[in-house]
Amino acid sequence: MNAYTSIDYFNIESLLSEEEIMIRDTVRDFVSKEIIPVIEKYNRESKFPFEFISKMGQLGLFGANLPAKYNCAELNNVAYGLIMQELERGDSGIRSFASVQSGLVMYPIFQFGSEEQKNNWLPLLASGEKIGCFGLTEPDYGSNPGGMSTRAEKSSGGFVLNGAKMWITNGTIADVAVVWAKLDGIVRGFLVEKGTPGFTAPEMKGKHSLRASVTSELIFDNVEIPQENILPAATDLKNALMCLNQARYGIAWGVIGAAMACYNTALNYAKSRVQFDKPIASFQITQEKLVFMLTEITKAQLLNLQLGRLKDKGELKHTQVSLAKRNNCEMALKIARTAREILGANGILDEYPVMRHAANLESVKTYEGTHEMHTLIIGEDITGFPAFK
Repeated sequence: MNAYTSIDYFNIESLLSEEEIMIRDTVRDFVSKEIIPVIEKYNRESKFPFEFISKMGQLGLFGANLPAKYNCAELNNVAYGLIMQELERGDSGIRSFASVQSGLVMYPIFQFGSEEQKNNWLPLLASGEKIGCFGLTEPDYGSNPGGMSTRAEKSSGGFVLNGAKMWITNGTIADVAVVWAKLDGIVRGFLVEKGTPGFTAPEMKGKHSLRASVTSELIFDNVEIPQENILPAATDLKNALMCLNQARYGIAWGVIGAAMACYNTALNYAKSRVQFDKPIASFQITQEKLVFMLTEITKAQLLNLQLGRLKDKGELKHTQVSLAKRNNCEMALKIARTAREILGANGILDEYPVMRHAANLESVKTYEGTHEMHTLIIGEDITGFPAFK
């Protein structure tokens, strides 16, 4: 296996600050030295590498764009995106863990929680001492979260929760779940703590994708939730969708890392693989594939940088995040498949990361809004006509 070579054909690094470069390189070094040497083993065994949680916490990778008063790194959103990029260069499951912890658990507690909830949970989640998950998707309601059947009812001590969620990253290992349920017909957010009677989180088995990630069901059977565990400022479905927007932003950056890993592998392989007495990198069709890969990565890098700058200025529209998520996931999956073609039969071996990334990206393209749903989000924005129904 060849060492990773940075991919920056348009000198985009010149547009980054010294701090952004330092953060990217710190995470890049962590991924190269610690994650990549062992991730294939975890993927093969379908296990999540718990050993990295505390290290990622020490590096300040969880909730990295949240305020320092909660023991978070308080980085800008470009730096946060670069963190996601480098983590997914290692594996989508590692980035998914960090994305959920940051964008889907810490963000809603920060944005919609009480000061007591923030002070209690955010430092613990930032350090990795506690793990969180996000419960929105249900067995019968994926792209239509507003149709959810999970219900909360008022009780003498707070609320009683009944229902189920599915495809929940970190669910089985989480200490706290941010769960969305209808209370008097209105979608509200609740903090459901591990060990609460009636709350179970069985792990989903048999995945061919995201194998080094914990995916779970959440089951609520008359779960008693105290009054202080409702997120007071989460009063509508749009608040849950705001959380998804945070996660989609991280995904848009993350998949570039997977694409870069596949391109780098394919380029090095093509230079060294000899057929018909010369390296396959000298063949026109192989060069066309490599140029396609480099071009798409470069376009996505520029797209993400502007996305991050807009977010830091408070000018970001959710439709712009949809465009980046949609484009970059499609781009990364095509690059993974093209890299597999260049590697030929060797492309299916876990000696190389390509097939693992390709399988993972099949899930990443689907979660936090499918390709089709993001198409319709953008379509409505540019035409004024909603096509969801």
